[in-house]
Amino acid sequence: MELIILNEGTYTLVEVTKDMLSQLRIIAEVDCFDLCEIIRLTFTEYLDAPHNLHMMKDESGYLMGCVCNS
Repeated sequence: MELIILNEGTYTLVEVTKDMLSQLRIIAEVDCFDLCEIIRLTFTEYLDAPHNLHMMKDESGYLMGCVCNS
């Protein structure tokens, strides 16, 4: 799974690693889209109007979505 991050006009794919997820405790089986939602809720802050974006808490950019690999 990779995150699509927008930073200064450039889209970047960031691979999700076990280290990134180490602080999460997931007690049920989740698919890629559920995991993307969990990551969004955990690692971003919502910027309301006029932005309507989810900014990464570490200020690395804006989360635009996820790419689920098979």
